[in-house]
Amino acid sequence: MKTKLFFLIAILVFGTVLTACGPSSITVQPQPPQRTITVTGTGKVTLTPDIAYISIGVHTQNASAKAAVAENSTQAQAVIAAIKGTGVADKDIQTTDFSIYAQQQFDTDGKPTEIIYVVNNTVYVTVRDLNKLGGLLDSTVSSGANNINSIQFDVDDKTDALSQARQAAVTDARKQADELTKATNVGLGEVQTISYYDSTAPITVQYAKADMMTAGASVPVQAGSMQISTTVTIVYGLK
Repeated sequence: MKTKLFFLIAILVFGTVLTACGPSSITVQPQPPQRTITVTGTGKVTLTPDIAYISIGVHTQNASAKAAVAENSTQAQAVIAAIKGTGVADKDIQTTDFSIYAQQQFDTDGKPTEIIYVVNNTVYVTVRDLNKLGGLLDSTVSSGANNINSIQFDVDDKTDALSQARQAAVTDARKQADELTKATNVGLGEVQTISYYDSTAPITVQYAKADMMTAGASVPVQAGSMQISTTVTIVYGLK
């Protein structure tokens, strides 16, 4: 009788252990999604350009490749000398293109005639004194430049202006967030994310080819003004 009782107790204990070691499940209560508000602010700063970039070139052509190159070199040297004569430093004059190629000529009936050789020499000039820009253009045209491309006006150091634009954009975004939360009777929480984009495109002025300009005429140049803008997108939590 005692032996049977012992086995019965052992079976009950073993069953209890198996039950304790068996699979179990835990129920996790889903968290409510966090409430947020997204606002976009804009900040703008107006600046007066203080620097200009311009491409100045010499274009020549001749039935002789040697003659075309020689003529181009003479004119290009004169143009560079004229640029330096207005106070532009060597470091601000960079050759960006030198090319020579043959160009087939045709008569009125479309039949090929002679071949001429075309030579181009272009320098990229940084002008740091805009008061001298008009005189520089006059001098280069008089010296032989016959291909002047668009002028770009810019601001050399935009660090402070960018900082002001970003602060103004953040202030604008916060103002919108305050207005919206107040109107909807909710509290504004902490900042969750911030993203921003700066726009600082320089001003580009299309300029006529030098051979279309009147020799000796004063070239009027107005730098005008340019805008730096920053767009900031901020996500705030809601209380």
